[in-house]
Amino acid sequence: MERRRPRTAGGRARETLRRLGEEYPGTATELCALVHESGFQLLVATILSAQTTDERVNSVTPALFARYPAPADLAVAEPADVEELIRPTGFFRQKTKSLLGMARALVDDHGGEVPTSMAELTALPGVGRKTANVVRSVGLGLPGLPVDTHVGRLSRRLGLTEEVDPVKVEAELNHMVPAAERGALSLRLILHGRAVCLSRRPRCERCVLADYCPSAFSSAASSST
Repeated sequence: MERRRPRTAGGRARETLRRLGEEYPGTATELCALVHESGFQLLVATILSAQTTDERVNSVTPALFARYPAPADLAVAEPADVEELIRPTGFFRQKTKSLLGMARALVDDHGGEVPTSMAELTALPGVGRKTANVVRSVGLGLPGLPVDTHVGRLSRRLGLTEEVDPVKVEAELNHMVPAAERGALSLRLILHGRAVCLSRRPRCERCVLADYCPSAFSSAASSST
């Protein structure tokens, strides 16, 4: 049976959601590469993931979580001790400052619990909109569509948006994607961006979206990074 070739941005978004769901099955929690057992641990791991790999984060979090299992523990940690534990993730001084500030805010303002609203999450030290969306969609089962470089690149190549600003990309995608599917779509776009739709040399011949992607097999792909 011939595959559908949607012509509108909304149609491409829906078909992308369907096809990538077949390529990368699972819920947002199952697709997330950051190892965690709670919303707090995911929040810590996501802060640590800036400018490094998920594998590197997963290599340091077991010792970090063992030493500081709850926000109250991390809130009173010695900065030098935290810095030493997270040093392999890079930018460890700034990340330590963010982690300690975040933990103190959880204790002081939220009773040691991770808040659920976007406004409360982004008010935490070191937590931007992308991190808040990860925590909401993966850790809390709430709507959230994190936009990183992969999500932005693929969204532009697929003609879902022309925006470059992550907040504007998120807003446009949110109009096309059911709330319950947003987190999983983001993670699937990330996985597809890492494996197939590479930044410099996209592997269009291997892509399940190539038959309707406006950038497939063209110079437009390499310019939509």
